Amino acid sequence: MAPEASAYIGPGAGFAFLSSFFVLFTSLLITAFFLLTWPIRALLRWSKRSKAYARASIDRVVIVGLDGFDPELCERFMGEGQLSHLAKLRAEGSFLKLQTTFPPISPVAWSSFSTGVNPGRHNIYDFLSRDPRTYRPMLSSADISQTSRHISLGRYSIPLGKPRYRLLRKSQPFWKVLGEHGIFSSVLRVPITFPPEKFHGVLLSGMCVPDLRGTQGSFTLYTSQLAAAGDHTGGTRIPVTVAGTKVKSFVPGPMNPVSRRGEELRLPLTLTLDKEADAADLEVSDSTLRLRRGEYSDWVPLCFKAGLGVKIHGIGRFYLKQLSPHVELYLSPINIDPEKPALPISHPLVYSIYLAKLLGRYATLGLAEDTWALNEQVIDEEAFLAQCELIHAERERMFFQALEKTRRGLCVCVFDGPDRVQHMFFRDFDGRRRATEPPGSRKYQHVIGDMYKQMDEMVGRVMAEMNDHTVLFVLSDHGFKSFRRGVSLNTWLYRNGYLALKEGAEGREWLQDVDWKRTRAYAIGLNGLYINLKGREGEGTVDPGREFEALKRELIQKLTGLMDDESGEVAVREVFDAATIYAGPYRDNSPELIIGYNDGYRASWESVIGKVTTKVFEENRKSWSGDHCIDPKLVPGVLFCNRPIHVENPSIVDIAPTVLTLFGVGVPPYMEGTSLILQDRKPV
Repeated sequence: MAPEASAYIGPGAGFAFLSSFFVLFTSLLITAFFLLTWPIRALLRWSKRSKAYARASIDRVVIVGLDGFDPELCERFMGEGQLSHLAKLRAEGSFLKLQTTFPPISPVAWSSFSTGVNPGRHNIYDFLSRDPRTYRPMLSSADISQTSRHISLGRYSIPLGKPRYRLLRKSQPFWKVLGEHGIFSSVLRVPITFPPEKFHGVLLSGMCVPDLRGTQGSFTLYTSQLAAAGDHTGGTRIPVTVAGTKVKSFVPGPMNPVSRRGEELRLPLTLTLDKEADAADLEVSDSTLRLRRGEYSDWVPLCFKAGLGVKIHGIGRFYLKQLSPHVELYLSPINIDPEKPALPISHPLVYSIYLAKLLGRYATLGLAEDTWALNEQVIDEEAFLAQCELIHAERERMFFQALEKTRRGLCVCVFDGPDRVQHMFFRDFDGRRRATEPPGSRKYQHVIGDMYKQMDEMVGRVMAEMNDHTVLFVLSDHGFKSFRRGVSLNTWLYRNGYLALKEGAEGREWLQDVDWKRTRAYAIGLNGLYINLKGREGEGTVDPGREFEALKRELIQKLTGLMDDESGEVAVREVFDAATIYAGPYRDNSPELIIGYNDGYRASWESVIGKVTTKVFEENRKSWSGDHCIDPKLVPGVLFCNRPIHVENPSIVDIAPTVLTLFGVGVPPYMEGTSLILQDRKPV
């Protein structure tokens, strides 16, 4: 069975988990060490910090990341008088379009934001990569593997070492450089920070943190409508039977890390229906709570017992969809419990625990808003928006707490809500209704505008905390466009003789049916096209050198300007040769070509996961109707600042050197950006 797809069609990562016992035991040891060595460390810190800000022109830099905020929509809404705080920020400082990355995908762009370099130097090109030896997909951001040494004890297999956690993003984030000069940073939910790196500051990891099952987000739907049961993209539907007023089922958890059989861990679940009250009582994992129809529960702790004292802790939110004519209960993806983390999700390890104790439990999943549950109509638009609001409120509490505590140094937080809302409601916003909707049905046309106003109000509260010694940036990694039509790149390659299938095969996901001995090119991920190169791929067919270069030129020529015959529109604006847009030690890990799709187009859902289908072009009928994985020239991000910026075309790689320069820290030679603000004397 193929791995489950995530909200961005990423495969389940197959992560191994530590037990919470070992995590907490380690935390206690670390705490004891820090207490014993505190006087010495305090003296060293005082000595270093007394000099840290001597060359700084400011005391603090605050960065508010609004994933997906679009400059054209900002200009439109400011022109309509709806974004008063951002308009004030523009008038008093700056507002410009911010050049994004090739391709304009969140993990790629935020990695360039963090490191100040192009993907050829930080090694992130997409959500997905592939193992060139086996052609199997891999999560591009992190590698977590179990120890190979075990002791067998009956039905248990006890690991003799801990799992290995490895961040695949290369280069150093600018907050680590700041820390080396004694400047403290609070970094919240910036993408591609899992597993967390050590530095002088605190960090809570963001995008690409897995759920407790090792995927990028897998929901569960319990339903008594048996015809609807089965697996779906992004989650599972579990059939249930109503016996009187009782429903008995289970919560699917992670694989048992100490079992020789490797079975799935499960928790018993009992639902007692109260139809008169339009509610139900839920019993699960030592918790009993009342669920009211159409409302989310608080985070419910879920403890999976693996044996030998090993416990794996998660949290989930339940949503009672309906009691009749069928019972339907939604369970969010099971997040890692921040109070008892099964994986390191923060630096220091105790920081996630501290935040949970201070502010309450919160979402830890990298892609926390469950877009696939809405895509699959497991939840409706109202339930999705309510979920987004809950997650955003959690993020705001964390951010303003960090802002209060970080009076000197760097405070940065990324808010994902703008990206998720635009993905799911762009069709309603631009007036292009679904084929199944009646004419004039645009119930949610105001959702995107309302979200922009909400972000503006939050920025206003941040501005109220600023002074002359603080520089504020409000920025995004990319903008947004409509996603009306999907392009199956693998189908185009198949039809044009560049990709071959095994005889009688159907072209299943993850390139399973590809005949590699007769294939010259293939696609996986959102924008990349790979050449089946000899000496690199496991069954390469294309010789390096002249044949390789000729094939690239041929593909660029044929794909540039590719027409959608059904709509009469150009689907591919430009095809970029990786050799001309990337530079650095990791350039060879990139796809050979980056496809710059036109406004309205994107890689089709099937093409992203390596399928060959019957059509090159097809209508996108999912709720996910806005996107940005296209020609980067069409989707720049935004850059607001409370200081003047005189650079005409700022880029996302310029943020890191700008912050370093403001603090008087030398910009490392590997960084490619330039400072956008001239260093001046700190106001007296």
